[in-house]
Amino acid sequence: MAHIVVLGGGIGGLSVVYELKEFLRNEDRITLVSNKPFFQFTPSNPWVAVSWRKKKDITVELAPLMKKHGVGFSDVGVKQLMPEENKIELFDGSTMEYDYLIIATGPELAFDEIEGFGPEHYTNSVCDVDHATRSSEIWGTFCKEPGPVIVGAVQGASCYGPAYEFAMIMDTDLRKKKCRDKVPMTFVTAEPYVGHLGLGGVGDTKGMIEAEFRERHIRWICNAKVDKFEQGKVHVTEFNDDGSEKKKHELPFKYSMMLPAFRGIGAVRGIDGLVNPRGFIVVDKHQRNPKYTNIFGVGVCIAIAPLEATPVPVGVPKTGYMIESMVTATAHNIGELLRGIEPTHEATWNAICLADFGDGGVAFVAMPQNPPRNVNWASDGRWVHLAKIAFEKYFIRKIKKGTTEPYFEKLVLQVLDIAKLKSKI
Repeated sequence: MAHIVVLGGGIGGLSVVYELKEFLRNEDRITLVSNKPFFQFTPSNPWVAVSWRKKKDITVELAPLMKKHGVGFSDVGVKQLMPEENKIELFDGSTMEYDYLIIATGPELAFDEIEGFGPEHYTNSVCDVDHATRSSEIWGTFCKEPGPVIVGAVQGASCYGPAYEFAMIMDTDLRKKKCRDKVPMTFVTAEPYVGHLGLGGVGDTKGMIEAEFRERHIRWICNAKVDKFEQGKVHVTEFNDDGSEKKKHELPFKYSMMLPAFRGIGAVRGIDGLVNPRGFIVVDKHQRNPKYTNIFGVGVCIAIAPLEATPVPVGVPKTGYMIESMVTATAHNIGELLRGIEPTHEATWNAICLADFGDGGVAFVAMPQNPPRNVNWASDGRWVHLAKIAFEKYFIRKIKKGTTEPYFEKLVLQVLDIAKLKSKI
């Protein structure tokens, strides 16, 4: 009998739990360990932050869900991984042994790397549903007495889509409330240009997003390093493309949301051979750690090198479609190992994103994720907004049912069908 422990109750963790069940033997068992009692559909957090959704709309309680599917569950969180002993220590002081470990925790949010940054200080966050819920309360107060807004992503960030989404969603919500004219907005990003996304752009994301910003009267500053936040003020250094300093900015705000850099969770950071210097899990082409070969990593917590050198550090995103392919490869590979076969399955490095702008949006498909690509396409329109709403409902329904249907693969095929209709591919 083998015990497989999955760390993380998000998109990657739940998906791998469901897929694993198809490849395990009857005597094998799975335990899911999370630091939260619920699953959250993270892509909907920007909607929560402006009260278009409530926490209950995008969360699912994990204990009854895992019981229904015959999976062990703990929500106390992992304090320390002990890979030499095939054991984890939990925050309640107990330990759990494993035969195989899948790390799907997502990242730790590195707000502390910049003075005054984060929901405990002067800025808001949409990275977590509880952060977004708190942000919605602040947003409601702000809309009654509006002022300048700063939105974007700091140096080292690797997830840019939600920053663009939130800028546009705020704009849409403010226009609905008839107070957009009272809110100067500035988008501040480490990217060398808007629409870079950590991917070198996809299709004409640069042109599309610049056009949206002009249409919505949103200023932007690129190659930006945030030095510190103060009450109602952010200090930013802007750099030239050659890395030389261009300009210092002191930008006022009454409301700010900027995405942080990510790092690996504390339980794994510093374990030699398991993680890189930022604490991300090192994996081979089979999602397997080269040193600890019974440990696998999927999702945002794995190490991927930046695409290119940029004046200000820019990370690489891990989109849902890529995570789904990591999950499938991992489930197959553990199934093979349990039967004495070396792993043979590899994840595909393809990306798809639906970026909702509140009343429109941009969709892109990058296959593979890093250029040069076989498919390099982006399109915009109200259909993107409607597609994301439909996908949210579809995904949460699939999570509740415990299905292993490839939801992101289905989505990419639908988007490519739209692309063909538009004669873009």
